[in-house]
Amino acid sequence: MSLQDALDAVADPVRRSILRELSTEPDFSRACGTFDLPVSKATASHHFAVLRAAGLLEQLDSGPRRLNRLRRAEFDARFPGLLALVLGEKPAAPQ
Repeated sequence: MSLQDALDAVADPVRRSILRELSTEPDFSRACGTFDLPVSKATASHHFAVLRAAGLLEQLDSGPRRLNRLRRAEFDARFPGLLALVLGEKPAAPQ
């Protein structure tokens, strides 16, 4: 995943709302269809695909549902502090 892909992924407000919601949920507890997004199903699928391609999401198929996990630790390792800024969190102090 490149920095440009990451920045492109988090630039969209719909994708940021998905990330914010996932940041408060346990891993793989939220299906794509449970998000109240102001876009069509096809556009929502595109947003999830962009987040997955940028390395921000991992998805797991469970019957007819696709469950999501925010890849916070992996993303933070690659781009320290970026996700915290996107989520409106205060970044952790450098160690």
